[in-house]
Amino acid sequence: MKHHTLRFNDWLYLACIWISGLSIFLMSLIIPWGIFTRYVLGTGSQWPEPISILLMVIFTFFGAAAGYRANAHISVAMVTDRLPEQMRSAVAWIMDILMAVVSVFMAYYGAKLCMQTWGQHIGEIPWMPVGATYLPLPIGGVITLIFVLERMALGHQGGREVVTYDHEKIEGEAL
Repeated sequence: MKHHTLRFNDWLYLACIWISGLSIFLMSLIIPWGIFTRYVLGTGSQWPEPISILLMVIFTFFGAAAGYRANAHISVAMVTDRLPEQMRSAVAWIMDILMAVVSVFMAYYGAKLCMQTWGQHIGEIPWMPVGATYLPLPIGGVITLIFVLERMALGHQGGREVVTYDHEKIEGEAL
C-alpha cells in the first residue's frame, strides 16, 4: 500500500510541476501578445490579462502543493532550529496539522465559491464561468492535503528521486 501511495503521489507531484510550468510558459507568451496588440497594433486584446491572471492562480496553487511535498516552501527556521530535537518534532507535527486545516479550508470554501459563482461570466471572456477561475483553489487544497497526509503518515518525501532528479549526485546522495 505504501508503495502505491508513494507512486501515486509521485505522479501527482509531477502533474503539479508540469501544470505550474505550463502556466508560466503560457503566461510568458500571452502577456507579450497583449502588449503587442495594444502598443503596436493599437487595438488591445481584452483576453490576455484575465487569462494571465488565471494562469498565475493555477501556477500559485499547484506550485505551492508541489513545493510543500518537495519541502521547498519558504520557511523561517531561525527559532525552530534552536529548539531541542523533541520540540522540533512537536512543532513540525503542529505545523502539519495546521497545514491540513488550511488545506481543508481551501478545498471546502473554494468548492463553495466555485459553485456559487459558476453561473456568472467574465466580461472579457464570456464563454468562461467565473467559478472556473476559482477551481485551482479547491483542487490545490485537495492536492496539498494529500501531500500533508503523506508527510504525516510516511514522513518527509523531499529526498525522493522524483523530487531531486535535477540535483547533482555525489556518491549516491542527492544534494
